[in-house]
Amino acid sequence: MQKKSSIEFKIKIIKSVSKKDLIQLYKEAGWWESSYDNPSDFLDNVVKDSAVFAGAFSGKKIIGMGRALSDMVSDAYIQDVAVLKAYRGKGIGKKIIQLLLEKLKENNVDWIGVIAQPGTTSFYRELGFDILKDHIPLKYKGV
Repeated sequence: MQKKSSIEFKIKIIKSVSKKDLIQLYKEAGWWESSYDNPSDFLDNVVKDSAVFAGAFSGKKIIGMGRALSDMVSDAYIQDVAVLKAYRGKGIGKKIIQLLLEKLKENNVDWIGVIAQPGTTSFYRELGFDILKDHIPLKYKGV
């Protein structure tokens, strides 16, 4: 068990989590839109279809998550790293990312990216990520 600021937590790779817990994590991260409420079936596959999905637990309660999308051969993207507000600032997000990186590297994935939210660059730099100079992330908006 990890311990920092008197909070004990454990990070582990998981294959399932309740939809209710996922929604709470997404909402507290500010990523949930009301249009997702009905139906929220897309969450049924978020965990199992991720190449690697890590959960942070305090006892049996999931308090954080992170996932990697990858072909598990060469490239991967880390996304959806979130920790419940009451547990932030205790090193949980860092441990989630470190476990994701460890599992990806075990499979010889050698290109691992992340699109950082504004204000989080230093957090990711401390974990070994660097800014991709001359690259701009793009999001498909439709034609």
